[in-house]
Amino acid sequence: MICGVSTVDFVSVLNPFANQNELFQKTTELTARLQVAEHQAAALKAQNDRLAAENAKLQQLKTENQTLKGEVGRYSERVLLLEEELRWMRAQFYGSRSQQDLASDNPDQRLLFNEAEVLAAIEAADEAQRNRTKTIAAHERRHTGGRKAIPAHFPRIEITHDLPEEQKMCTKCPVPHPLTRIGGEKRECYRFEPPKISVEVHIRPTYVCEERHQDVITAPAPPVLLPRTMASPSLLAHLITAKFDDGLPLYRVARQLERSGMDLSPGTAGTWVNTVGQQKVAGLIELLNDHLFVNAWLQMDESYLQVLRSAKAATTDHYMVVRAAGPPGHKVILFDYIPSRNTEALKALLQRADGGYYTGKLLTDGLDHYDTISATLQLVHLGCLQHARAYFYKARKVSTSKSARSLAQVAIDDYFKPIFAVEDEVTQLRNDHAARGIPEPLDEIKSLRQAKSKPLFEAFKIWIDTLAPATPPESALGKAFTYCANQWEKLVRHLEHPEVAAHNNYIEQQIKRYATGRKAWMFVYDKVGAAASANLFSLVMTARANDLDPFAYLCEVFEQLPLATSREALEALLPWNVKTTLQARAATARAAIAIP
Repeated sequence: MICGVSTVDFVSVLNPFANQNELFQKTTELTARLQVAEHQAAALKAQNDRLAAENAKLQQLKTENQTLKGEVGRYSERVLLLEEELRWMRAQFYGSRSQQDLASDNPDQRLLFNEAEVLAAIEAADEAQRNRTKTIAAHERRHTGGRKAIPAHFPRIEITHDLPEEQKMCTKCPVPHPLTRIGGEKRECYRFEPPKISVEVHIRPTYVCEERHQDVITAPAPPVLLPRTMASPSLLAHLITAKFDDGLPLYRVARQLERSGMDLSPGTAGTWVNTVGQQKVAGLIELLNDHLFVNAWLQMDESYLQVLRSAKAATTDHYMVVRAAGPPGHKVILFDYIPSRNTEALKALLQRADGGYYTGKLLTDGLDHYDTISATLQLVHLGCLQHARAYFYKARKVSTSKSARSLAQVAIDDYFKPIFAVEDEVTQLRNDHAARGIPEPLDEIKSLRQAKSKPLFEAFKIWIDTLAPATPPESALGKAFTYCANQWEKLVRHLEHPEVAAHNNYIEQQIKRYATGRKAWMFVYDKVGAAASANLFSLVMTARANDLDPFAYLCEVFEQLPLATSREALEALLPWNVKTTLQARAATARAAIAIP
């Protein structure tokens, strides 16, 4: 016992406190564990939030990555396209623009692999050149090569280079005596003299009766093209030929005339040329336009032009449209100025003088406006094979992929080359019949195209349809495929129309002279000058197309035009109507200066 209390009682008294202490400890432990759990839960929640944020960021990065991959692909494709364009521009500025079938990678590649054959062919050609013969009167002599002989119709000016008198004596004989001339050596070269400028003095005699029975009578003044000016038909013909045929700006022509003593300002010359082009030859242009629409088919194409003063900005493009039609001997080439290349402006060029529209067949490139015009006017619209082939030439030249260059070469060699060979046969047929003065063999031409060209086109279409889906459409090769696919019906339409050419090469050749001149004179001042230039280009190029010298033709036209007061008189001035007269006049002039 302790202090009168038993041990058992003491324990029993303390038990409640013991239980409470244990409970407290457990509670404290549970509280601590709960706090730890809460901390762990908070940490897990924070970690979960962090992971969710990182996951969202990762998803965003994945999306951005996919976007960047797409952009990288687009930029890579853009780089390839820009590299193609850069190669094209370099080729345009520094390389050959010829579309000859050379090796695609190296122009000298064929020579490297076929050197022996090429050198043998060159030697054979040189031998044939050395051994060619030339008929002289009633015998033949071997041509020793060298430059071409100067034609006989040029007058000869003999210049003798003789020996000194002391060298013309024989000093070997006992008695010196003069040497006998037995011949000599000759060398001919062209002699150039500056143009000879003379002045026409037109005199009109005046008569009077000495008895004054009537008034003074003066011979009437002949009509002239530009009254109250010093411009003669020959001077106007020279100015216009120099600019529109030779491609010289008028200020250069004026400078050439100044060296010969003539004082003619470029401004005056420009005024004369614009007046003639806009006003004086308008009637002839209308007649040529009427003759153009008589033909069953015509060609159209256009090229840009800069006009300084117009409703548009000076840096924007205006256009010169070229139309061509007609058989040999009656070809018409017309240039027309339009401020904008739109459907209405191009359609207006197909309107006849009576208000109706042309109803024949139209050959053009792939410009969309021509599709709309052809559908509206119900024209038979044909496409240009040359434009299609040009896309493959560009792909062969600029493609960065060797496989693309190889495919372009296949298109050129296996399809376009044999198709154009057929067209060469067609051209030869036409020329042969034209030389004999008989109509074109249309049935024979159609049969030839159907037998040789049609199978090539069918195989070519299958080849394009197979390769086009796997080719980037914006690449040079892809654009070539796309152009052919979009233009296919028009490209093969010539197979059913034997009178129509398969390509627009002829009109491209007419535009080339205009484009060459544009590099020199660069622009026109206003729309008046542009319209005048179009009319004068039409006269010059139509004369050339009919095998006339433009200067001689314009001299005749400017001489007779003031006297032409009727449609019949204007008809007589068309190129094919004055050709015989001009040819006879040229033959007479050559005979007059030729030495018998």
